[in-house]
Amino acid sequence: MKLYSYVVTNDTGFSPNPFWGVCTLADCKPVIRRTANVGDWIVGISPRDGGLGNKLIYAMQVSKILPYAQYFNSPEYECKKPSFDTGRIVEKCGDNIYKPLNNGKFQQLRSMHSKNPFTSAWAEDIKKKEKDLRGENVLIADKFYYFGCNPIDIPKGLEEIKEVGRGHKNSFSQETIEKFIEFISKQRMGVNAHPHKWSATDYSWRQQ
Repeated sequence: MKLYSYVVTNDTGFSPNPFWGVCTLADCKPVIRRTANVGDWIVGISPRDGGLGNKLIYAMQVSKILPYAQYFNSPEYECKKPSFDTGRIVEKCGDNIYKPLNNGKFQQLRSMHSKNPFTSAWAEDIKKKEKDLRGENVLIADKFYYFGCNPIDIPKGLEEIKEVGRGHKNSFSQETIEKFIEFISKQRMGVNAHPHKWSATDYSWRQQ
């Protein structure tokens, strides 16, 4: 079992996407998505300079790993496909955005990773698309803890988890991982608050 720790630079509800009953990491962090295994923990920390300090935004234990095509075609994750036809941000931040094509390539849907997604002039963002697809897989967690705009302090003895530079860190000892599991297991599972970038008056995260 490994623990991956990284800084969530933009907590929008897109990556990770903690809605509709499961937490998914389908975009960004390609190395983590390509190398993580079932049972591993993924931990997201808030930026030190973002006004929140290095606190815990979310933690998920990987329960399933799917390639992009299977994720897109699965009826179970249809709810994760973004929709801009409603005013609800919870639908717009869907992360199931890569439609497999007959030539083996993928089409990027209108999404948080597109160019100008909130306008009719939206277009694929090729740079983000290439980076996302390098991850190959979508990580899915039934067991997760998401704190969003109300990140929680990481206790003494686990400071190394938040000592992350660019990229990610996954060189933690089994003792540290066990201490983290003991700590996180005492928290309330599921979505505890809206994403940091959302309006405080948007309650669509509670109305899925």
